[in-house]
Amino acid sequence: MLDEKISLPEGSLVRVELVADQPLKSLAEILGDVIGCIDNLPPDMARNHDQYIHNTPK
Repeated sequence: MLDEKISLPEGSLVRVELVADQPLKSLAEILGDVIGCIDNLPPDMARNHDQYIHNTPK
């Protein structure tokens, strides 16, 4: 929220800075419930996921 009304010329570049009251969560914290929940994946799934998901060459 802006403290005061600001009028800028059309096309002005602005910078938006996030100021959070709490630290942002890591991706592992956000996805923690689903990490490791799938069994029986190929041992090289992480390295070759595009090949398995999209059938691209290894």
